[in-house]
Order: sequence, then C-alpha cells, then structure tokens
Amino acid sequence: MKYYLIAGEASGDLHASNLMKALKREDPAAEFRYFGGDLMAACGGTLVKHYRDMAYMGFIPVLMNLDKVLANMRLCKQDIAAWRPDVVILVDYPGFNLKIAKYVKTHLNIPVYYYISPKIWAWKEWRVKSIRRYVDRLYSILPFEVDFYARHHYAVEYVGNPTVDELAARPQADETFDDFVTECGLERKPIIALLAGSRVSEIKDNLPMMIEAAEAYPEYQLVVAGAPGIAPELYAPYVQGHRVKVVQGKTYRLLQQSRAALVTSGTATLETALLRVPQVVCYWVGGGKLFYKTFEKILRVPYVSLVNLIADAPVVCELLGYRATVENLRRELACLFDEENRERMLAGYDLVARRLGAPGAPEQAARSMVSALRG
Repeated sequence: MKYYLIAGEASGDLHASNLMKALKREDPAAEFRYFGGDLMAACGGTLVKHYRDMAYMGFIPVLMNLDKVLANMRLCKQDIAAWRPDVVILVDYPGFNLKIAKYVKTHLNIPVYYYISPKIWAWKEWRVKSIRRYVDRLYSILPFEVDFYARHHYAVEYVGNPTVDELAARPQADETFDDFVTECGLERKPIIALLAGSRVSEIKDNLPMMIEAAEAYPEYQLVVAGAPGIAPELYAPYVQGHRVKVVQGKTYRLLQQSRAALVTSGTATLETALLRVPQVVCYWVGGGKLFYKTFEKILRVPYVSLVNLIADAPVVCELLGYRATVENLRRELACLFDEENRERMLAGYDLVARRLGAPGAPEQAARSMVSALRG
C-alpha cells in the first residue's frame, strides 16, 4: 500500500521514521512519500519537502513567512492528489496538518490517520471538531488523551509512547561518563545539560538565560544539546565568551551522563524524565506578566510539561513566561542538587514511566493502521 506522511519538525521526523519502519514490517510492499526530514529519508521512499523549510511556529513567524507556508500547503495538496495514496498519516504539526486533513477528506476521500495527537487539550480545544470531522483514526501517545477525547465523544487508541521505544533502543545506553567526555572533548566535571529547544526562536529566547543561571555553579560544566536541524554555528553567538560546550546530535547520551538539566517545554522534558535526570522546565516568552496572565486563562490544563501532565502532579518546576528569569532558574537549579528534592523528583519520574507503559508504540500503531486499511 501507499502511505503519505506529513511531519513538520524534528520530533515528528523521529516518530514518523520509527512508524515507517514498523509499517514496513507489517506491510513489506509499503511505499512512502512524505513531508519530513533526514530520518524519514533514511527509511526510503520520496522526501517531497524537508521540515526545516516548514517549521514556522507562532503568529508572527507564520505571518512573516505566509507566502512560504501557503506555497508548502499548495504543494502538499497537489502532491497527494497526484500520487493518490491509500492513506494520509499526519504527525502532530496541527496548524498545517488539520488543513491538509480537511482537503484530503473533502476533495479526495482518502482515509486520514493521525499519529501523535495535536495538543488541543492545552488550548485551541475547538480543534476537536475538525479532528472528529476529518480524521478517521487517531493514535494517541499520551494516556490522559483517551479521557479527554472521550469527553468529546471521539474514540482514540492509546498505543504507548514512542519516546519509551526510542530510549529503550538507544545505542550506547551503557556508556561510561569517562568514555562520553573523552569522545566529546569535555572536562571530567559533573554536567549540567542545557536543552534550549529545537527552533531558532526558542534557542534565541532561552539559551542565554540558561547559561547565565547555570554559570553560578562553577563546579559543574555546562553542555548544550545541539538540536537536530539546527546548524552548529547558530549556537556560536550564545556560547562565545562563556564556559559552555555544544554537543551535536548526542542528546540522549548527554542526558544520561548529566547531573541536572535545564529544559524548554516539549518532548525533551519527557526524555529527560525517562532518563532520570532532575530538571527545571523553563520557557521565556515576551509580553510581560500581563500577557502571560492572560495566556494562563486560555490554557485548559494545570501544567505545561508532559512530565507533570502525565503524573497529574507538579513533579518538576515549570518557569514559564515572566517567571522564566535568571534568578528563578538559578534558585530552582540549586534545589536539584539537594538529595531529598532529587529523590522526590525521581519518584515522580517512576510514576510517569509506569503510566506510559512498555515499549512498542510504533508497532502497535502500524498493526492497527494496516489492519484497518485491509478491512
């Protein structure tokens, strides 16, 4: 069968590539065409558009690049119509993918599956109407989403969380600290990992604050996790003149050797938790206190980080908006070095791991998809 996949950022590329491998095991004759990235390209098929040419997030970046966004959307619609796949599989990226879902269902009558639900439970809950109308099957990777969609009279299938799979299968899981720092040219001091996001705007807004806060602890070395799709030279202006190193393409290996981490919100918070690294979640946005207080009223959930959402408890500290300051980060980072606080956080991580369940998310999703398509 022919599968058309759409992933618009680095995390989607990773999850979609693992789903493609699982689909090939279920359907050896599978053909792929996709909007995605290098990891999907390594699985074969045809890469139509790379996600680095699509990743415009937030109102202003989208507005400034509206001509490119619309051109990408036209290309995607035309390409799907010309190729006529057996199914279109959307991977997160809701601003783009829900528009594609509407087009595919109303103009082409091709089944639409959604792997990794958009986070409409946080805000933009009204998007559930589009999902009910234009998405045939939704595969959830967060256990609390089943109840959320049930309240909206829409059945979804929880297939497990692919981050569990990716961590379980990661290479060099038994690597020693000495081997890691030797290969990466690092010191033999304990590490504070800095995960500043996967988008240029996130790095610009968060990395300088993270560095300034963590530099208060000279007994630690600071190491930035270079994000996929971000050129190494982009980090240079932020680390120049500071005692900071950048390690590219080794995020899991870095985390498993780290004593603590400062992390922007997103999947990275969950990865950090499953690797049992105490963390502070921080995400700076402009607009000041009034803007953020207004935004808080729009949010439909009590937490932002996946760790706290899955645990349904404040396992990790979240410093968001105007609360994301150097002083607050520095104070919360100090708490991570306190043994009692560390043990409390690690116990919360254990709860999260139990709720997510065992590995096997891509395989379960692929089996369900192929079975549904074969009828």
